[in-house]
Amino acid sequence: MNMKFISIVGTNSSYESTNRKLLQFIQKHFTEGVTIEVCEIKDLPAFNEPEDRTPPQAVKALSDKIVAADGVIISTPEYDHAITAALKSALEWLSYTTRPLIDKPVMIVGASHGALGSSRAQAHLRQILDSPELKARIMPSSEFLLGRSLSAFDEEGNLIDPDKVQELEECFEEFQLFVEITNQLTKDHRFKADKKQQFTWEQRADGGDIA
Repeated sequence: MNMKFISIVGTNSSYESTNRKLLQFIQKHFTEGVTIEVCEIKDLPAFNEPEDRTPPQAVKALSDKIVAADGVIISTPEYDHAITAALKSALEWLSYTTRPLIDKPVMIVGASHGALGSSRAQAHLRQILDSPELKARIMPSSEFLLGRSLSAFDEEGNLIDPDKVQELEECFEEFQLFVEITNQLTKDHRFKADKKQQFTWEQRADGGDIA
């Protein structure tokens, strides 16, 4: 079975982002049995909490791609020990409107200019994706951290370090298995996802309003 993944560049930078490069490398390196589309968030408007909970067309298009995909890969940079404001805004749009990430398998990767990779940002992203209005199925116990990313790629956009390539291959193989198991686990329990999609912090369980 051919798996369909989308990957999300976790920055709105038009500059040559190494997180974009990482996802582009993943897209061209992993082709056997999978198709991977690289999606941008740089053209999404800033989240503004619409009263009717209707997403802008660009957000709806991203949401539809998430729904149609078997799994999602998010590559996040690290700004001040956290994810970017643009990625947070994109996730706020999704959580407030269509909620396509509920029960969706997600793999988190990240690149940063420093030596430590994006470890704190990845932890921050995990916390956000686990919130009740997103509730993604995040691949556990696996991080792909690409440090010193400015010198990590050659002129063709390939990862230079063979050890990092092998590490990425192992993570991706694990993610494919995680997707299979997760989708098998959730496919007969869509009513639970429907119930989660009706969740809102604006009402208590007894129907009363939250102040």
